[in-house]
Amino acid sequence: MRAMLLVNPKATTTNARTRNVLIRALGAAVELSVEETAYRGHAATLAATARAKGYDVVAVLGGDGTINETVNGLLNPVDGEAPPAGDPSTGRPGLIVIPGGSANVFARALGLPNDPVEATGQVLEALSRGRRRTVGLGQALWEGRSRYFTFCSGMGYDAEVVRAVEGLRGTGRKATPTRYVNTALRHYLATDKRHPAMTVTGPGIPAAGGVFMAIISNTSPWTYVGSRPVRPTPWASFETGLDLLGLRKMGPLTLVPVIRHILTESEALPSGRHLVQLHDEAEFTITADRPVAFQLDGDYLGERESVTFRSTPNALQVLV
Repeated sequence: MRAMLLVNPKATTTNARTRNVLIRALGAAVELSVEETAYRGHAATLAATARAKGYDVVAVLGGDGTINETVNGLLNPVDGEAPPAGDPSTGRPGLIVIPGGSANVFARALGLPNDPVEATGQVLEALSRGRRRTVGLGQALWEGRSRYFTFCSGMGYDAEVVRAVEGLRGTGRKATPTRYVNTALRHYLATDKRHPAMTVTGPGIPAAGGVFMAIISNTSPWTYVGSRPVRPTPWASFETGLDLLGLRKMGPLTLVPVIRHILTESEALPSGRHLVQLHDEAEFTITADRPVAFQLDGDYLGERESVTFRSTPNALQVLV
């Protein structure tokens, strides 16, 4: 089996010694080629190259951003390439995920340990037994562009927090759970809580306007605060369509019960007239009467006025 391992050398939870141990372990099980990512978008280019060269598997040692790039490199057609017939995963390399970031939401949603060494042990077992899981993905489309996401996207307040944290990371600070929480609290004080911009529409979906914040989920949890899962859409899964939680109010009397619920309840949906909720949807669109922040798998993608979200079943085969 030929495998390409994509390593993010800046991954926050590994060092050079750990990476070398993991590389040797994988190299003993497969014919391994190792590539380091050097810039934003590089993992997508490397994954597309691995697909074009007929690799059986692409492995990723990195965080959710590197994994997202890799997935898009595996799935997005290059110029002149016809889309695959049938399931998107047909004829594509399988994916191996080794968590190396601060949150590792996708890896943990797959049931992998958060420790990269332990996760490698589970992956090696999957390799020896030929164990694969087929998962669905989400896809966001805007202004003639499209991008897959593995676990979540968002518009409004949560994307504003992602933007602020990315700014802090640009100054050399790590994206720790504490930093996300503190940034979210500070940003909440400055955010507009009176003038909602967004409307949710879709085939067979009653239009829902007056939305301040929209969380789109491909699985649950949405994220983690340390070891604690955060579940705004607890019924979301890799085997169903997309879920959404939208907030029509941003006052503390509204937010505090919602936050308490999504931090403590594992299966029950949040409740309230101020919420917009969708489950297992194939497609919907969020439009805004002014540009609003947009994020995808924790990657800030600018401000948008319209984004369509689609479910892509059976998109990816993961060795897990």
